[in-house]
Amino acid sequence: MPATRPLRILVVDDDPAMVGAITALVGTEGHQVVTAYDGLTAVRRVETERPDLVLLDLAMPGPDGFTVAGRIRVLGATPIIVVSGESSEPAKVRALELGADDYLVKPFGKAELLARINAVMRRADAAVGTGGAAGAQGPLTAGALTIDPGRVEARVGETVLALTPTEYRLLEALVRAGGNVVPHHRLSRAGWPAEADPDLLWLKPHLTRLRAKLAEAGGPAIVAVRGAGYRIDTGT
Repeated sequence: MPATRPLRILVVDDDPAMVGAITALVGTEGHQVVTAYDGLTAVRRVETERPDLVLLDLAMPGPDGFTVAGRIRVLGATPIIVVSGESSEPAKVRALELGADDYLVKPFGKAELLARINAVMRRADAAVGTGGAAGAQGPLTAGALTIDPGRVEARVGETVLALTPTEYRLLEALVRAGGNVVPHHRLSRAGWPAEADPDLLWLKPHLTRLRAKLAEAGGPAIVAVRGAGYRIDTGT
């Protein structure tokens, strides 16, 4: 399935052959590629080039991919797909905890790479476009937290939360439930609507970051209900 629009993609890998291969693959779909061969350059490219998407290796000179993912996430909500030869579960969990939106293990085929790019960008575009407001016309509240689906914005008091598209969708689903428990499978589908069967493993790291952002701003807590799902504390 082709992407909905041409993308500006930052490819970060210290292997020129891999950078060339990825560039050739995504170039056939009309995407423009910006490259970086080390961590420091990658962060600078994000700041100056403002890519639509980052394809990020983990092992590289200077700051490694984990550090780079964390720095990119501090800068904003640019989608990140880790593309790595490391297939261990701890590496995947750590990358997701730091803000990666997806994780692709090398070697991979063209179809899988393009499908993952398209899925991540559909989620990101839905969160910032009209799709983010589906099903709601006005703001929603949970204690001091206000969700504005029309603007795809969450704030605690006057503090606007810097959320990734996935974090926003998870938070909106919890607020819509009005303090009731949202089952794991339903919450995962809300967070990753383009995935037919989203991995429940993705929930915990994203909710951990979301909880921290809410706590820092003085917002309501997200409560884990063992064996059932999650709910947001509405204060009532």
